[in-house]
Order: sequence, then C-alpha cells, then structure tokens
Amino acid sequence: MRQKSWLTLGVAVLILIILSSSLYTIDMTEQVVITQFGNPIGDPITSPGLHMKIPFIQKVNTFEKRLLEWDGDPNQIPTKDKKYLWVNTYARWRIADPLQFFQSVRDEMGAQSRLDDIIDAATRDYITSHVLIEVVRNSNREMAVAGTEMELAEEVLMHQIAWGREEITRQILERASQAVPQYGIELVDVRIKHINYVEEVRLKVYERMISERKRIAEKYRSEGQGKKAEIEGQMEKELQRITSEAYRTAQEIIGQADAEATKIYAAAYNRDPEFYSYVKTLETYEETLGGESWLLLTTDSDYLKYLKSSWLK
Repeated sequence: MRQKSWLTLGVAVLILIILSSSLYTIDMTEQVVITQFGNPIGDPITSPGLHMKIPFIQKVNTFEKRLLEWDGDPNQIPTKDKKYLWVNTYARWRIADPLQFFQSVRDEMGAQSRLDDIIDAATRDYITSHVLIEVVRNSNREMAVAGTEMELAEEVLMHQIAWGREEITRQILERASQAVPQYGIELVDVRIKHINYVEEVRLKVYERMISERKRIAEKYRSEGQGKKAEIEGQMEKELQRITSEAYRTAQEIIGQADAEATKIYAAAYNRDPEFYSYVKTLETYEETLGGESWLLLTTDSDYLKYLKSSWLK
C-alpha cells in the first residue's frame, strides 16, 4: 500500500510538471514565436490567453506588441553649406512580423543595432544634402531678431525654405522605413531631438554673441551719455534762466529800495539840511577813520568842519 501511494504521488507530480511545461499564457501586449531545437515552428501566436506546446522540446520566445523606443547617439554631420553640427535623433518602432524579426535580429538588442545603422545613415544623407537653415526652420516666417541673431536673420532672408525641418525628418522616416521591413520591423516615427554646433564652431558663435552684446551695451551707454548731456544742458539752461530772472528781480528790488532811500534822504535833507549834513558827515567819519588810519588835512578842510566846531566849543 505504501509503495502504491508513493507511485501515485510520483505520477501526479510528473503530470503536473508536464502540464506546467506544456501550458503558457500570452498577455495582450505580447506575441510569441515557438521554436523547436532553436528553429521556429509554425506561425507566430498573437492572440492572448492560454496556449499549449510540446513540453521540454519547444520553447516560447516572447516579443512586445507595443511601440518601442530607439534613442540614437549624437553624430557630427556637416550641412551642405559646410557647417558642422551635432545631430541627435530618436524614433518609435514596433515588431510587425515576430517570425521574421526572430530569424533576422533575434531580439530587441539586435534590432536596436540595425536601427542605429539605418536611421543614422538616412539622417546623414539628408542633413548633408541641405543647408543649415533648411535643417532648423520649417517655414519662411519672418523672424523677430535681436542683435546676436542678425546674421542668422540675414541668411534667412537670402534663402527661401524649400524643405524645412519637418519635411527633412519625414524624408528620413520614409528612407529608413524602406530598409527595416526585412527585419520584421515597422518604423512608426523619426524625429530630430537636438541640433547644435560642434564645440569649435560653438565657441566662435559664443564669442560673436559676446562681442555683439558688448556692442549693444556700448551703444546703450553712448545713448545714455548723450541723454545725460542733453538733460544737463537743459538743466544748465534752466538754471541760467532762473538765475537771470532772480538777478533781474533783485536789481529791480534794489533799484526800488535805492529810490525809496533817496526819496527819504531828500525828504530829510529838505526838512533840516544842516542836521542831515551833520549826520552824513559823522557816518563818513565812521567809515573812513579807524584806529590805524592816518589823514593829513589842512585846518581849513571841509572834512573837519564839525570837528573844528566841537574843539572850539
């Protein structure tokens, strides 16, 4: 009985192992190629659900149904007008025929390697066939530019866009799409992610930009100095006008005061000429005679008239 039980258990375990090796599931995002001793057997299986295979002999090779990403490395490419650029592209692709894909490139790593060659070659062909303006612009829309972009703006005016960046990327996609079906691949889209000058050219561009900014700054400073001189000139003119008007007003007031003083002096003189003469003479003494002043006058001088009268008294 014990031996029979062990035998039954062994048979059950064996059946489970065989069933687990025979059954497999496919997700909605997957597609499968069955291989037997390394060779594909039958058509690819794309329907999701539970499926069967011969255990231990056949192998399940699973591939993505969804879009896959390809991101290329930047490449140094000269344009038609001999301007060297770093061009970085990316693409989206999918496995259209899993059987052909498996037979040609085996896996996604092999597919990425093939796409590197195909897309990079198509990109290089079209970039070298067009001038820089065609690569970076899409239309002949007028550019609003500052000083540093003036050179580019002049080049835009001289060259009418016939292709443009969108058309170039579309042609790259068409060219590359013709080469990938042999690998069971469908190329969905190709785009230029980044374009830049190479290091040597970029440094020259930066130097030109710095020089242009300095020129603009110097222009602004010159305009500022001119405006400053204009304001200072206007201020000086206004100051002279105010000073002149103030001087004229002061002279008018002084003239009026002198006239009033003369009028008062005349009235005082007419009232008592002798007293007025006496007061004025004393003021003259105070202004002319000091502690260190010396006067040599004759005794009959009118200047000493009142002094002589006080001495006589």
